Amino acid sequence: MATRVLLVEDEPLIAMMLEDFLDVLDHAHVGTADSVATALPLIEEGGIDCAILDVNLRGGEKSWPIADALAARDIPFVFATGGGDEGIADQHRERPRLGKPFTMDGVGKALEQLAA
Repeated sequence: MATRVLLVEDEPLIAMMLEDFLDVLDHAHVGTADSVATALPLIEEGGIDCAILDVNLRGGEKSWPIADALAARDIPFVFATGGGDEGIADQHRERPRLGKPFTMDGVGKALEQLAA
């Protein structure tokens, strides 16, 4: 069975690339959110096995509330980031990272790590 993945990414071209990667890697894309406000209802709906979260969203918004909601439901996630800790809150500091720029191999390894 394919892993059902939520993407949180505010750049449409990057989101489309990640959706293509998921398809090639035989994972199910269950939704893409570009903000906290669009991600939280998707999490509430359920049906998510794991998530890839862009740390920095449009307008200076951070994905911390999304991370908190996923953690509260024991849904594993990876932070997508081009930098280091970027001020990641202590409760999420140990979460895995997916470095930018994305590669299909990197995304595949990140999802394997979440499934382990």
